[in-house]
Amino acid sequence: MNRADVIEIIGQFVRLKKRGANHIANCPFHSEKTPSFYVSGAKGIYKCFGCGKGGNVVTFIQEHEKLTYPEAIRWLADFYKITLEETEKTPEQVQQQQSEESLRILNQFAATYFHQCLLESEEGQTVGLPYFKQRGFRKETIEKFLLGYNAERSDTFFQYAINQGYQADLLEKAGLIKNRNGIYHDTYRGRVIFPIQSMTGRVLGFGARILKSNEKAPKYINTPENELYIKSRVLYGIYQSRQAIAKLNECFLVEGYTDVISLHQGGVENVVASSGTSLTEDQLRVIGQLTRNLTILYDGDAAGVKAALRGLDMALSQSFNVKLVLLPEGEDPDSFIQKSGVTRFHEYVKEKKQDIISFRLEVGLKDVGNDPVARSKLVNEMAESISKINKAEDFALQDFYIRETARKLQVAEAGLVNLVNKFIRERVEQERRHQRREELPETPAEHQPTEELPAIGTANSEEQQEWELIRVLLEHGDKTYEGFNNVADLVYQRVDPDLFTSEAARKVYDSYFLYITEHNGQLPHFSYFTHHEDPRVQAQMASLLHTRNEISPNWSANYGIETLSGEMNYINEADSALSYFELKKIMHMQDELAGRFLKETDIHKITVMQQKILELKRAEHEIIRKHGTVVLKIVRKH
Repeated sequence: MNRADVIEIIGQFVRLKKRGANHIANCPFHSEKTPSFYVSGAKGIYKCFGCGKGGNVVTFIQEHEKLTYPEAIRWLADFYKITLEETEKTPEQVQQQQSEESLRILNQFAATYFHQCLLESEEGQTVGLPYFKQRGFRKETIEKFLLGYNAERSDTFFQYAINQGYQADLLEKAGLIKNRNGIYHDTYRGRVIFPIQSMTGRVLGFGARILKSNEKAPKYINTPENELYIKSRVLYGIYQSRQAIAKLNECFLVEGYTDVISLHQGGVENVVASSGTSLTEDQLRVIGQLTRNLTILYDGDAAGVKAALRGLDMALSQSFNVKLVLLPEGEDPDSFIQKSGVTRFHEYVKEKKQDIISFRLEVGLKDVGNDPVARSKLVNEMAESISKINKAEDFALQDFYIRETARKLQVAEAGLVNLVNKFIRERVEQERRHQRREELPETPAEHQPTEELPAIGTANSEEQQEWELIRVLLEHGDKTYEGFNNVADLVYQRVDPDLFTSEAARKVYDSYFLYITEHNGQLPHFSYFTHHEDPRVQAQMASLLHTRNEISPNWSANYGIETLSGEMNYINEADSALSYFELKKIMHMQDELAGRFLKETDIHKITVMQQKILELKRAEHEIIRKHGTVVLKIVRKH
């Protein structure tokens, strides 16, 4: 935990930009155009103000890579070359871990088996290895991509996996075997294997190419979709390419496995493949974590041109800088770089790189000729593509394309502007309808889960005040406060913990002062809570420690209150947080005295009570004078 740098780790998956004391990025957990994902290196936490996800470096690895807590710790230990000491697992613990991580463990096992089969078995060396050598792949490249081979015999892998303790139903779920009339056989028999890995190297599934000519069998087959392998979310080569993409701030996108491997071997390492699928929103989200510059390389034939146009409007709408390079006819990235070399590859890309709007217009004009119906259809297609450009961010670019398209298609510029705006309005309205549907509750309120800890933005007003006090403790507890040892001492002496309504906030409050008692007056560091054993507390800390309360500059004019600014502003924050608890205490005392007052018959005691109630009222008015009416409204409401 102490060694792991949250900026360094999250930076492996997301392109972070420095902003003040924090770093920001587009959130890796949901699609967004404007960054709302904040990372604090000083505090070791992250928080997305769009989807609400937050936590520390371990929870990020857990959430992003779908790992268990022990797996995330092992991942960090491997990253920092730290040796972990682990206790020996009991057979029950092993069984439980295999059950929870079954697919991940099995995929890694299978990838290792296929790789060894390729390099060490006689059949692998005589059948599988020659195919890769024929493609020009060197040994280090084969090892880099963990390439493999599955023997042609019907059940070689199946029998080996069963002997190693894997169950047939799990093997079938992972797509590694098939069941025909109660007889199991290997799915990938007689094929070379391309393991498909996540951004951190976890094996998600496999692609397999047949070697013998067989009209009845498909050339390539892939793992069926399961909890790990979702085709629309995976990009082949992302694990091997992620650092180069982030460093060069550009991603090349190709179609096939061998294109990625050949380009890597040739020295072009910022490349991934969509594995034959149209570009999807989830794939763009993965790329967008590393760069917004996307250059797509496609074959120069008709099929390649058609494929190049699919999904690219989606990239434009997500503010990608999309470029397209069509290779010479008859060439693909694999053959081109092997024939021409890396220098010529980069020269060609630089010469032929086109923006997607210009490309679509060029291709469209060749197809429509003088057909007025086809030309009208092209105008609509171009207007829809141009409408996907973010007008707020790229107004000049959108304006340029409108003028160019109007000129080349020989239509009125004003008419094209109206058509573009029409598509924008339709899309905005569609997004609004979708958002309204998402905001509708899926289940009745009485069936909503109650264990989840609400984030600061969703907690009720009373809990927000309580968590604000916790924030003041964590951020300013060690700072000086006149008349007390420090802010923590101020809070301890002036806050009645029984006034907490949030069980979780009370838990953190009690833990804070218990820590001080057990450590001879030493205050707990905020990492004590960001690394708390309760994941709900971790998530709450991420929300809490990114919260900032700004003091209104109008307080002096409106209330006659002078506020402190800069480094001394913590005194305002501490006073404001305490005022809620003090006012709540006063309200409770007033209610108690009012109840006793109605029952009391002794004149002397009634007089004393009246004086006490007046004192409490004066104290209440003083707090309200200093901190406005909001605190009073919150306390009165509850």
